[in-house]
Amino acid sequence: MKNIVRSVLLVFLVQIGLSAQESTISGYIRDASNGETLIGATLSLENDATGTITNVYGFYSLTIEAGQYNVVASYLGYEDQIISVDLQSDKTLDIELKLQSNKLQEVVVTAEEKDKNVKDIQMSVNKLDIKTIAKIPTLLGETEVLRSIQLLPGVTSVGEGAAGFNVRGGSIDQNLVLLDESPVYNSSHLFGFFSVFNPDAVKDVKLYKGGIPARYGGRLSSILDVRMKEGNNKGFEANGGIGTIFSRLALEAPIVKDKSSFIVAGRRSYIDILAQPFLSDDLGDTALNFYDLTLKTNYKFSDKDQLFLSGYFGRDNFSFGDAAGFNWGNATTTLRWNHLFSQKLFFNLTSYYSNYDYKINFGDTDLDSFDWNARIINYSVKPEFSWFINPESVLRFGGQSIYYIFEPANAVAVSNGTTVDISVDEQYALESNVFVEHELSFWDRFKVNYGLRLSRFDYFGGRDVYTFQETEPGQEKLLVDQQFAERSENVANYTRLEPRFALNVSLDETSSLKASYNRTAQYIHLLSNTTASTPVDIWTPSTNNIVPQMADQVALGYFKNLSDNNIELSAEVYYKKFNHLIDYIDGADLILNEYVEGQTTEGDGRAYGLETQLKKNTGKFSGWISYTLARTERQINGINNDEWYPSRYDQTHNLSLVGFYELTKRLTLSANFAYITGTPTTFATSRYTQQGIVIPNVDNNGRNNVRIPDYHRLDLSLTLDPKDRPNRRWKGQWVFGVYNVYARRNAFTINFGQEDGRVPAGQPVNTEATRLSVIGSFIPSVSYNFKFK
Repeated sequence: MKNIVRSVLLVFLVQIGLSAQESTISGYIRDASNGETLIGATLSLENDATGTITNVYGFYSLTIEAGQYNVVASYLGYEDQIISVDLQSDKTLDIELKLQSNKLQEVVVTAEEKDKNVKDIQMSVNKLDIKTIAKIPTLLGETEVLRSIQLLPGVTSVGEGAAGFNVRGGSIDQNLVLLDESPVYNSSHLFGFFSVFNPDAVKDVKLYKGGIPARYGGRLSSILDVRMKEGNNKGFEANGGIGTIFSRLALEAPIVKDKSSFIVAGRRSYIDILAQPFLSDDLGDTALNFYDLTLKTNYKFSDKDQLFLSGYFGRDNFSFGDAAGFNWGNATTTLRWNHLFSQKLFFNLTSYYSNYDYKINFGDTDLDSFDWNARIINYSVKPEFSWFINPESVLRFGGQSIYYIFEPANAVAVSNGTTVDISVDEQYALESNVFVEHELSFWDRFKVNYGLRLSRFDYFGGRDVYTFQETEPGQEKLLVDQQFAERSENVANYTRLEPRFALNVSLDETSSLKASYNRTAQYIHLLSNTTASTPVDIWTPSTNNIVPQMADQVALGYFKNLSDNNIELSAEVYYKKFNHLIDYIDGADLILNEYVEGQTTEGDGRAYGLETQLKKNTGKFSGWISYTLARTERQINGINNDEWYPSRYDQTHNLSLVGFYELTKRLTLSANFAYITGTPTTFATSRYTQQGIVIPNVDNNGRNNVRIPDYHRLDLSLTLDPKDRPNRRWKGQWVFGVYNVYARRNAFTINFGQEDGRVPAGQPVNTEATRLSVIGSFIPSVSYNFKFK
């Protein structure tokens, strides 16, 4: 034991001695035109592989032996900057990069470094540059974040207009969507056709599908990390657009030049305004619109301290005067403090507030009415440290606490003047975690990122607590006890250890093998048994009756760069095992049901597949082809005879083609094509007829026994960029597009019904299938985008 202690002390003293001969250079890398930090920019020694990249806040730290160096700062689409540094002691160096003049109009598929695909430790991660997203053809010509990521391997949705997205067989609630680190619980406007993210305010979009670092958690399937712009701290800038159904405007400017800035971005749709002349008098007060407002400001107190404050406020409104209405929306606020304890130790403290709510009302008299509202509220504090030990070693550690308030239903009904309160009591919970992760490079060929995340969930009282007894599988549980618990009482708690590991083995300068493993725990759940998620689906915590969901995922991938790193090839295989997946008995009633826990059940799942992508990053022609071959299955006791069955998100084949072609310096033709296997659904296999009424029946209690027709669609757009006039402050861009070019009527659902009217005795009752297509024709569009600077 003494020998071990001596050895450890010797190694420690040697490292101290070595570190005394080293110096650290650190700072931020920014865009010279607007002061925005550049995420993933590289700082390296000239003619040397030694280097580092900036973190999500644009900060870098590089520790090397004392001496004189030429350091190179680079970022794809920007001019490299070479700086001579006499590094005899620690030094702070902030760098500003200029856009390459010949890249101003060219489509760049990714803003990351050319060899990042091969060299980076991360796998199962996709990053899209907002300029690339803006060029992808979309519905009505509007720049769309969520619909763009659905063109990436392993990402799908259950149909046209479905809210959210699915990743590697997971449901939409298994994706953690973050906007400036604050969770967004409903990421869609207009039932899924548009996302809540205003492209004029978005700087960076990153999707983690696997190999999730230990600093992230709370969901089983993915992390979508969306970072907002800080605002132009060099001068005033206005961006906006006028589209077919909504317009947008973003203003950004310095408050104190190079020290403080702000951005304010807003959007509003005007379907109801355009439709107003065609509505009858009794529908004159109809509201069919959505809006959102995104704000952010920052202040640099010193070279070591900077404060950021951001917020999002958005809402969808569907109402018909005072007689009926339905609206929902998100509100988030994030406060961040960046602090440098030293040249090597970076600290970020984040606190946020998040609120998602919806409201429904019917009736406009005191005699008959119905009002219902529900919400989920979060308060969180998250400290995080990054210790840049040396170019080969980065240690990150921190923690987080999230306090939840669940309001399932505040509902009051009035019938003939009699008021009935049918509300469901609030629920309270606390989720906490600590994590540590270490990224290490060694032997010039190996990189690893290993870490641990310890999470805990506490479910508190403040309402009646129910105890259910299991009955036959697939049947409603029996209520055996109901007692009130004080709000401070800990009703149930769960602790989970979540190990994470990633490995990169460099085969040569242009290829590598990567592997990863991650375990994730999810403590909150979305109760939904509809075809696609709806805004009125209910969030619920893990309780004494609902245990946390768990997932273990392994992945192995081959990555290759070609043509001087301009072409990227990747192929990944993955296997994901789910435990304690929440499901429902047949006929479950999830709405306004205080005993809903008795109608839930749980089971296991598995998802496995192959994801491939071929991507060309720059040039007159750029884009990517992605193909996914996958299976997603569930096994729930009491459902499908306890046998495995395809889940609602099982799509065997998923092919996406995205291309951009520069016809001229100003004119770009864009196209994307998607082909997806039809999603599973349940059809009756037999029927009974009773007094002329058809009663469908599913033999053997089967589930998801057929598939709807395959989905495929082609979109085209033509973008006309402004003339290259450096002294002109106003620049306009026209986008002409056609969505669903060949008018494919993709099925969203297929329903069955019997013919109208009474059927004479002895005659057969005819039934028919009706296919619902959300979009049944091609949709042309034109939009105008502008920038004033």
